[in-house]
Amino acid sequence: MFVFLSKFLPQFIYPIGLSWLLIFLVLFLLRHKKDLRWVKRILWIVVVVIFIAGNQWVSAILARSLEWRYLPPENMPLNSVVVVLGGGTESEQYPRQMPEVGGAGDRVTYALKLYRDGVAGKLLLSGGNIEWLGSRSSTGAQEMVELLTLMGVPKDIMQLQNESRNTYEDALYCAEILKKLGVSEIILVTSASHMPRSVALFQKQGLTVIPAPADFGITAEGWTNLWHPSVGEVFVHLVPSASDLSSTQTVLKEYIGILMYKLRGWL
Repeated sequence: MFVFLSKFLPQFIYPIGLSWLLIFLVLFLLRHKKDLRWVKRILWIVVVVIFIAGNQWVSAILARSLEWRYLPPENMPLNSVVVVLGGGTESEQYPRQMPEVGGAGDRVTYALKLYRDGVAGKLLLSGGNIEWLGSRSSTGAQEMVELLTLMGVPKDIMQLQNESRNTYEDALYCAEILKKLGVSEIILVTSASHMPRSVALFQKQGLTVIPAPADFGITAEGWTNLWHPSVGEVFVHLVPSASDLSSTQTVLKEYIGILMYKLRGWL
């Protein structure tokens, strides 16, 4: 039940879900001929929510607040156990001819780089399937194995953790495997915005964690340019965009996740 509620209820806190809920309320008030002053107030709230959440400066500030907490280390130990969290792949479903990388697919390609650099002596690939969502025909871990195999990574250095449905279970089930292997230190690969919550969860399991973030949305050059825009760029940045709304939602998802996990005693 917690997994379902944790996926469903935050939808009404995210900018799009909240705006949809408020517009639905406006339609209800209009249908029942309620006070139009409330209709105007609610519509203004929708305008403000979309403007703020879809503003590029706001979304960048929020994204950077998570992504830059853990920057890539300059040196990592060789022949280490690298744990890669799922969420960066799409399952093989027609007309796809194979599993494909998704928006967070940099997790997979960065894992490949760590293998080629000699950092990854063993890859523990973590990611299960949420059955009631009905959107996958395989687990995230299986999809990563297939893609990494195509990229030349030998199967014998890859181990799957197929059971997890959220990041807490990623840490819990991976820790069980790692303890059986006698491993207490890992290199952790996930999206940069997801890294603060992930590091805390794996540390809670008694593991020493070296963060190796991927999938950065905010780069040093991009951040600098954002604050020195041309006149045209100012107008472009002020208009809400779908990409900035998505970025804001990603950050909100992480902060809500951190809060909920703390309330449950998982962090």
